[in-house]
Amino acid sequence: MIAPVFVFGMLSGLLDKGIDIDGHLRQVGVDPKALRTPGDAGVTPMQYVALFYALLHDSKDECLGLFSRPFKPGSFALTAREGLSAPDLRGAIKRMAVALNLLQDDIHFSLKVNGDEAGLHMRSIDPSRHVAVFAQETMVRVLWRLAAWLLNVPLPILQFDFTYPEPESQEGYNLVFPAARQYGQAAFGFWFKASELQTPVSRDEPALRTFLTDAYTQVISPPRDFGVVGQRVRNCLMRSYPQWPSLEEVAEKLHTTPSSLQRHLSSEHTSLQWLKDDLRRDLAISRLSTSRVSLVQLASELGFSDSPTFQRAFKKWTGKHCGAYRRRAI
Repeated sequence: MIAPVFVFGMLSGLLDKGIDIDGHLRQVGVDPKALRTPGDAGVTPMQYVALFYALLHDSKDECLGLFSRPFKPGSFALTAREGLSAPDLRGAIKRMAVALNLLQDDIHFSLKVNGDEAGLHMRSIDPSRHVAVFAQETMVRVLWRLAAWLLNVPLPILQFDFTYPEPESQEGYNLVFPAARQYGQAAFGFWFKASELQTPVSRDEPALRTFLTDAYTQVISPPRDFGVVGQRVRNCLMRSYPQWPSLEEVAEKLHTTPSSLQRHLSSEHTSLQWLKDDLRRDLAISRLSTSRVSLVQLASELGFSDSPTFQRAFKKWTGKHCGAYRRRAI
């Protein structure tokens, strides 16, 4: 479960502007009164992502009111493409920083190299203006995970920096920011070994198009542990989307045998079918929340024989009918 503090952090920009978000909470199956009650467990990762998509749809702002002017839809895709066009991590961070500096007026983004360490450095353009806690955490998390995705290898972090005081409760932070954290800094960002700057960008445009189909589930929600082999299988499924390969086809792509692949997945307490359903659920929620795609078309994209079969599966996955996630026309 994602704690209420992170949910209200995501909502903070809109709440500061006096926007009523209770209807959006109910839309994704969250009771606003319960969420505000001390001791509430919070929301599921998929409710968190679905809430983000619903708010994005209505606000037309990928940062949900956290900055002085909106990040228009497509800003994240533009930033990712700038990174994709670079030969290595050094170039990717520099090009993404240039794009981000053009897209908003509140933060200056830059690459910093300090001896054996390098990092993405973010500071407020107006020193008298505080950058919201959630804005700092979102930018740090999203840009770190985007950089790692571009490299297609892990990007171990040495330290995360934040300008705000250390929170009283650290619950959930170790999962989201799995490294040393420094608070009360002059700027915010993340640091890694400078040698990583030479790591080549290894993704291509088809991979980016697939990634952008459901990018927010991957970079907004907390990381999910699918296991080493399970993550490779999920990545294979994402690259194949909207095709849904069989066990034999996945095994061939991963240069192993079907029986060996099954054994490895079983040792990680998962299966190809579970990974397919998990990914199909994520894709279904994002598509229903942000587009007018017909249920017949969506069922076909997700590999179902017909719409009723898809709708029954969706109800089983989420406890809600597809209509609960269907947004009004864009």
